[in-house]
Amino acid sequence: MSTFDPKPVTLELGNVRLVPMRPDHRDGLLEASRSPEIWVHMPVPQPRDIEDIEKFIGGALVAQDAGAQVPFVIEVAGKVAGTTRYMEIRRLDFRMEIGWTWLAREHWRTAVNTTCKFLLVRHAFETLGALRVELKTDALNTRSRIAIERIGAKPEGILRSYQHVYTGRQRDTAMFAFIASEWPAAKAALMTKLGITE
Repeated sequence: MSTFDPKPVTLELGNVRLVPMRPDHRDGLLEASRSPEIWVHMPVPQPRDIEDIEKFIGGALVAQDAGAQVPFVIEVAGKVAGTTRYMEIRRLDFRMEIGWTWLAREHWRTAVNTTCKFLLVRHAFETLGALRVELKTDALNTRSRIAIERIGAKPEGILRSYQHVYTGRQRDTAMFAFIASEWPAAKAALMTKLGITE
């Protein structure tokens, strides 16, 4: 079997680009993070200033250097719109998670998030050879749970008392996943949803 080793890469479709995260993305990410609504279900607080966003970027890049994550910045029409990443990378198991995704409020209820997920999942299965791609969200985040199911990931249940949140709450987490055998059907549905052909 081939190796499974996710690395930084640029992925793009239409006006949406996923580019490897860099320190000089700090101003754009801080601006994109301004809406408090983004952070309601996140396990960490909203960044307040450049120092906070630098810590956020620094932590992601340390994890990348350790081989544990591959963080991306989401650009829409050349402007920073948010971030996402491959994480929980399990090379021996050919699986990983897509997470830490957030978008500027202006891009909610648009095709941007669906496009990002399509690019990341397609790359995972078709280029990297993944066997499983996971997504998870706060069990209380109904909007996110609906969005994840809408892109074709299958619900796998609730992980109780899974994660500590900065507010002191111990959150339950809703788990979803794609597996390789399901990807062709999910891909076809996503392509129809996004109006793309290959």
